[in-house]
Amino acid sequence: MRRISMFTIAAATAAAVVAGMSVPAIGQAPVTAYEGARIIVGDGSPAIEKGTIVVNGNTIQAVGANVQVPAGAARVNLAGKTVMPMIIDTHIHAPDDTAKNVRDMKRRAYWGVSAAMSMGTETKDTSLKQRSQDVAGQAKILSAGRGITGVEKGREQAAYWVANEKEARDAVKENAGKRVDIIKIWVDDREGTVPKLTPAQYGAIIDEAHKANIRVTAHIFNLEDGKGLLRANVDAFAHGVRDRDVDDEFMTLVRAKPNLVLNPNLPGRGVPTDLSFLQGKLPAEEFAEAQKGNVDNAKQAQAYGIQARNLKRMNDANTRIVLGTDGNIPWEPHREMENMVVAGMTPMQVITASTSRAAEFMRLTNQGALQQGKSADFIVLDANPLDNITNTRRISAIYHKGQTVNRGAYPN
Repeated sequence: MRRISMFTIAAATAAAVVAGMSVPAIGQAPVTAYEGARIIVGDGSPAIEKGTIVVNGNTIQAVGANVQVPAGAARVNLAGKTVMPMIIDTHIHAPDDTAKNVRDMKRRAYWGVSAAMSMGTETKDTSLKQRSQDVAGQAKILSAGRGITGVEKGREQAAYWVANEKEARDAVKENAGKRVDIIKIWVDDREGTVPKLTPAQYGAIIDEAHKANIRVTAHIFNLEDGKGLLRANVDAFAHGVRDRDVDDEFMTLVRAKPNLVLNPNLPGRGVPTDLSFLQGKLPAEEFAEAQKGNVDNAKQAQAYGIQARNLKRMNDANTRIVLGTDGNIPWEPHREMENMVVAGMTPMQVITASTSRAAEFMRLTNQGALQQGKSADFIVLDANPLDNITNTRRISAIYHKGQTVNRGAYPN
């Protein structure tokens, strides 16, 4: 039998005590049964009350209300808790530096995020190089490589600047050579300050990407650009329409594309929100910075209103919605989920968008749902997020690849 050090025993015991759970016996087989919790599978199906999850190593072996626990399995009592899959963030801008990138992915795991996709603002291919990293306690990173825009002079040239269709196709080919996970484009004139991709240019990008079996997601602002991209067969929107409420013509185009994916990336609601869940977790200066922006903002409230109404209309039309937060804030998914519910989605719809639907979009076949054969990635909560979506912040413990994520110290 493999020797187990006293340090290992102490660490395992401490982690379980912190989580308020029973401690599995040391020396048993690597099978653990997590019993008695409400289980939100993540696929939109009704929650399983007083359910059991059996984990074998890093894989879910069984889930259900009447699961037979294998003989000799360790047992963890989760009575009164709610379990949901770890969150998947489909739209971030990861640090373009290896050490900072790794720290960022560890911080995301700390907040219950198992995977994220960096959307087109790296010049060193850092996330593409880190993509092979698949370890417990560190979110998996995917990448769009370098995104594609028009010639945006005055802005950092993180993306490819293209001025014609040939340059547009060449940018796609270079990204395809790096096996990017998606092509990201910006169709936005930045309030009239730069030339945006023309319909001919983004049409060439979409055509070239589809030839290489790569999807295209588009940052947009204007309604008319959204319509043009739909006609050009874009696969996803990396933001919803932001200049005005969508019209019937837009919705007709949306309904004609049942596989269209929307990442709404809602702005803040323009009203102060409760950030107490961050206190004592973030470094003091980061918490102070978060609170600094947590104020009334009429302009932001107006922007949120437009995008929230557009999200609700698309959700009501059964558009495939996924969670994405933009920027680079590891805990932001929890606030985005609240904003999506305020916009009119149900908590179950938002959890599905943040787990199985996001995994499907990122083609992560072993993540996003608490189902047999998938990775044992789940969050144990002290309260039910189906009652109040902000309960995703009441984290008791996180298990990633079957291992407890250390929440005793914030990764630095």
